Amino acid sequence: MTDYSTTPTGKGMDLSFLDKPHEWDPRRTYSTTGTDWQARVDFDRLRRDRLTRARMMMEKFDLGAIVCFVGENVRYITSVYQGNWKNNIFIRYCVLPRGGDPVLFETAGSDMECAKIDAPWLNGNVRPAITWKWAETAETMMADRMVASIYRVLEEHKVTKEKIAVDMMDPSASAAFERAGLNIVSAGPAMSRARVVKTPDEIECLKISSAIGDTSFWKIEHEWLKPGVTEAHITAKVNEYLYEKGFDFVYDIIVASGGNTSPYRRWHTDKTIRLGDLVIIDQNAIGPGGYFVDFVRCFKVGGNLSPREKDLYKECHESMYAAIEQMRAGNTTRDVAEKLPVYDDDEYGTVTLQQFAHSIGLSLYEGMWISRAYSLQYPVELEEGMYFAAETFAGHPGLEQTVRLEENLLVTKDGPILFTKYPFYDEAL
Repeated sequence: MTDYSTTPTGKGMDLSFLDKPHEWDPRRTYSTTGTDWQARVDFDRLRRDRLTRARMMMEKFDLGAIVCFVGENVRYITSVYQGNWKNNIFIRYCVLPRGGDPVLFETAGSDMECAKIDAPWLNGNVRPAITWKWAETAETMMADRMVASIYRVLEEHKVTKEKIAVDMMDPSASAAFERAGLNIVSAGPAMSRARVVKTPDEIECLKISSAIGDTSFWKIEHEWLKPGVTEAHITAKVNEYLYEKGFDFVYDIIVASGGNTSPYRRWHTDKTIRLGDLVIIDQNAIGPGGYFVDFVRCFKVGGNLSPREKDLYKECHESMYAAIEQMRAGNTTRDVAEKLPVYDDDEYGTVTLQQFAHSIGLSLYEGMWISRAYSLQYPVELEEGMYFAAETFAGHPGLEQTVRLEENLLVTKDGPILFTKYPFYDEAL
């Protein structure tokens, strides 16, 4: 019988002194460098555990193979990363056949040669990707060639007659899979279930990203944020700082000040930040080990919060933490959604991404979202090892400016553990 067990919580450490798993303690953050004297993030173990979880879900969903074009899924299965720019433009893909090892189809040329050098754990299973996008009159022919490359892997493992799960494709690829006679289903459910529960080493990577994110907020508050600078300036300084700290990719730094906070403008401008402005800063970035930090703080530029601003800050903080308190293993997404503020999610029956929670990991949006749009009626049980960003917003009409906040947390059987530690304004709480 196939063993689908992954590294257990605690990683076999002697925890008698710590009294908790190392990965559950946000203050116990490893260095990003390697050494002989300490068992830091074990990337070999991380690779094995992620692949095991993907295989586990392949069996659970009765799949003959999983085919991935989404860059984060390719990284999850093959542990190959070649820059964020090529993640989702259909120029690389991988196949995980049941009973077999993953096969990476990497962009031909230097990229493929780099993958061969960089990823010995693939045991030579690196082949040239056939790119069909933007091929104009050759697109149909190239899409057929791409599917043929995948079909060969399926033939080698005798799974051509089984369900083949694909995570993302365009109409040309869909038609090519149909011409090949394959039984195509969505890989979304399997890959979401695999990725939404984090392995111990994934949690250690998330911790490192959160720790560095915290330090960038100190820099923002105490060094960079002052009257006369622009939103663009703060965005540039955070980008520079995180890249210097070894981040893979800065996905977005949202800076909204003064009137740009109400309604909340989720991108930066060259607006000058002035004395008395509230400034919402939302940091979204992929840390040194490939895992996201995504959290928000709101600052007052010069002076103290006004009584009205204190009320808005407290409202936002209390609603966020009311939802976070429900994020423990065994509770459901309904328990969380009931604590989120009533907002346009309720009115329009869709997710606004302002009063909600979302799983994060290799992706900013990984697996599960929690929203009043559907979680009240379609609850899902929370499991230990899930990792979320929870965010709320005091978004009332007619406000001159307002507040938004966000935290990152680990779900455990004992309750949520906050990994983002940058402090709030005590005067408002």
